[in-house]
Amino acid sequence: MAVIAILGYGTVGSGVAEVMNTNKELIESKAEQPVDIKYVLDLRDFPGEPVQDIITHNYDDILNDDEVEVVVEVMGGINPAYSFVKSALQSGKSVCTSNKELVAAHGAELMRIAKDNNVNFLFEASVGGGIPIIRPINRSITSDRIEAVTGILNGTTNYMLTRMENEGIDYDDVLKDAQAKGYAERNPAADVEGHDACRKIAILASLATEKTVSYEDIYTEGITNISTTDMLYAKKLGGVIKLLGKAGFEDGRVWARVSPAIVKADNPLSMVNDVFNAILLKGNMLGDVMFYGRGAGKLPTASAVVSDIVDAVRHKNINLGIKWSEEKQELMNIEDVRVSKLVRVEYSEKDSAAAAVKRIFGTDSIIEVSDTEDEFAFVTDKVSEAQTDARLEQLLNSEGINGILNTIRIEG
Repeated sequence: MAVIAILGYGTVGSGVAEVMNTNKELIESKAEQPVDIKYVLDLRDFPGEPVQDIITHNYDDILNDDEVEVVVEVMGGINPAYSFVKSALQSGKSVCTSNKELVAAHGAELMRIAKDNNVNFLFEASVGGGIPIIRPINRSITSDRIEAVTGILNGTTNYMLTRMENEGIDYDDVLKDAQAKGYAERNPAADVEGHDACRKIAILASLATEKTVSYEDIYTEGITNISTTDMLYAKKLGGVIKLLGKAGFEDGRVWARVSPAIVKADNPLSMVNDVFNAILLKGNMLGDVMFYGRGAGKLPTASAVVSDIVDAVRHKNINLGIKWSEEKQELMNIEDVRVSKLVRVEYSEKDSAAAAVKRIFGTDSIIEVSDTEDEFAFVTDKVSEAQTDARLEQLLNSEGINGILNTIRIEG
């Protein structure tokens, strides 16, 4: 018999209980023993519901119960989740979590504590919800050197960009729609400004390098400046706009960023729409492999958590040896990363503006779309961000140029 406790009975916590009850026979077969939920920690009571019989309001009930082997943390946030998880690991209990904030901020430390106590800290659901990605990196793609990780890591923004692309809905209106449907929070900053995706790419980059990539060091740009006009230009280039988290590992140098990008049609990420997420890994031997599915939601996320529970139960007193040290991974300055960009230019005199673009950027290929006045766009060569920025400064001071309306990175 394996005894577990769930910290938090919100969306994911109740989902974990539902998955375990619905698929109880299958889960216990995989775990090779009965699995019982003994406690659910929550501030609230649930009168009339079966869970009320196992509700506790005191974490010490769980921490001090030697029968509890696995603690499931699905509270979210850093406090008190961090102190609860740390004390559970120190007391010899494995922990499974979906908490990306906790993992991004303290993952390496909690992994070390787990190893020191011969238990496990597992977090499959923290990056892709129901998409299996942590386990494949640690166990399946072990013969390859990962050269790049690129992901659509936030379902809210992907839903919004899909509707803007397909239906021509403005940003403000599509945000209200996403909030009405429950995809976006009342304060949507974590999603639309890229912070959620940033924490997820930090976790993936840390696993790829086996060091700690701090999310605070990652260049992060959200979708708040993307318009339906940008979508028209992307379509002219044969692509769509997605919010991408990307990390590159080249010749011992590592970089990471979160930003909108024009994804060309031959890239499988271009076909990932609505609330779905996808992660594209590039291995030096394997090449490209993509993981696709629902990146959030009650049951998909809970399913990934329960998979970790089974893993923890099957490996009692055996640390799985996930490689992620507390040594900090230094990142390249984002200005040194080479990239091609779409640049939207507002002009006062078209011929003069086009001549300036040709003189500074070496291209006379001008892109125009319908329903716009006094603007065009062009595509830069793939050079460092610093080189492009310097040339844009020159362009701004050129005859016929009124301003730069937007710049968007281009993903192959």
